[in-house]
Amino acid sequence: MSVSRRTFVTACTAAIGAIGVRPELGAWAGPQAQAPAPAPTGRGARPRMSVADYDAMVKLSANENNYGPPETVIKAMTDSLKYANRYGAPDGGLVEAIAKLHGVKPENILIGAGSGEILDVVGSAYLEGGRRVLGSDPTYGSVYQHATTIKSEGIRVPLRADFTQDIPALITAAKFHYRDVGFVYLCNPNNPTGMVVSAKEVRQLLDGLPADMPVLIDEAYHHFVTDPGYGTAMPYVLEGRQVVIARTFSKIAGLAGMRLGYGIAPKDMVDRMRPFATNSINLAVRWAGVAALADTEGQLKVQALNAQVRQRTTEALTARGFTVLPSQANFFMVEIKRDVTPVIQAFREKGIAVGRPFPPMTKHLRVSIGTDAEMTKFLDAFGEVMRPEKVSTAGGAV
Repeated sequence: MSVSRRTFVTACTAAIGAIGVRPELGAWAGPQAQAPAPAPTGRGARPRMSVADYDAMVKLSANENNYGPPETVIKAMTDSLKYANRYGAPDGGLVEAIAKLHGVKPENILIGAGSGEILDVVGSAYLEGGRRVLGSDPTYGSVYQHATTIKSEGIRVPLRADFTQDIPALITAAKFHYRDVGFVYLCNPNNPTGMVVSAKEVRQLLDGLPADMPVLIDEAYHHFVTDPGYGTAMPYVLEGRQVVIARTFSKIAGLAGMRLGYGIAPKDMVDRMRPFATNSINLAVRWAGVAALADTEGQLKVQALNAQVRQRTTEALTARGFTVLPSQANFFMVEIKRDVTPVIQAFREKGIAVGRPFPPMTKHLRVSIGTDAEMTKFLDAFGEVMRPEKVSTAGGAV
């Protein structure tokens, strides 16, 4: 079961119990049909939490920015409310601000309700006629989920043994399924592992694929990366390659609940995608986006805090004998050597929401990085939950 970014924020606590099961595929074994996406209200068996319970929960499940939006962003939204009764009021110049930031023209920008909408729009535009999306497994599952809603499928290439994305295998699969592939999807850093594809490997992928094959590169967690070997794929858009870059304000900017993202691509690709976009971003959110782009100091602060707390937490887990994947995002995966489903429930009972299962990595727990105080609570709870007698093999906390 895949959870979209749009529904995951509002259904955070229900989603942590969702389980997805799918068989492995070889790199070019063929397309895999996906189960129909469930209704947002039916995700898991739990009812929605009360406001009081939601506020009390330590939220480490949805890869959000637990520091929240800065005051300048809140002020921008508040000030924009004077236009709440108007159509066609000034929107703060969001598209122009994004274009200026990246050195492109407004015609290269497509705004969406979170980057999740951009991913859906790419799917709707490029999976017509039964074409399929090619990507890694596991990765962010929205593109595969959306494919099923438009009667398409995914071709999934397993991660390597070290959980990195297998670029040569993706290239081989793309060539093998050339007539069937609508676009290639690359999440970088990858979700759920948090691991990056280096700038060198991104070039290897783009140079190795057929020149006319579109590539969607999801950079939702771009701002958290500190690895010098990483690089945004934005230069390839400037070169005019068939590349769409998806970005979001949900992570570094702390605007997950506001639903704002954008895509950057050559004009011909944007023109093809635009008819599928909802153009539903409200005025306050647009003003918030402009203010967030201007808050470079705040973004650097969050990035530094995230890296610091991530290192402290992962080092503490490593010292306890657990293996943590080398994340460059605002979450990480720790191998717990037991099924994650009862562990997730055990954390929930301690007032901590942690990530859902990501088959086939069902013995790895994904944990979002919160504040220093929140991660201290997590580590304390981890010591309790991971005691052998705390979790039964039958799948429930005891």
